[in-house]
Amino acid sequence: MNDVLQQLADVLEQRKQQTADQSYVASLYAKGLDHILKKIGEEATETVLAAKDGDKDKIIYETADLWFHCMVMLADQGLGPQQVISELQRRFGLSGLEEKARRGSSH
Repeated sequence: MNDVLQQLADVLEQRKQQTADQSYVASLYAKGLDHILKKIGEEATETVLAAKDGDKDKIIYETADLWFHCMVMLADQGLGPQQVISELQRRFGLSGLEEKARRGSSH
């Protein structure tokens, strides 16, 4: 699974070298962070609606769109999936309540 995310991250980095008319991702970068964040919001809403409908295929499709646009945002910010995976690994084994308490004291 990690390999697919890294492969996608690599492609997203390559798209930074293209022009907006050459690639959808390049067009997202060209439109800026606010546009990318708007797309994430739209995809999050579509994911929620798919889950409410209970259509498993649609849930998977919309979640893939959401993850994709989150990956674009990470790349735009000079980040990648490994940092997110490392954070998830750090949290693994912590109870949700313990993690929430830690965030409250450090943020």
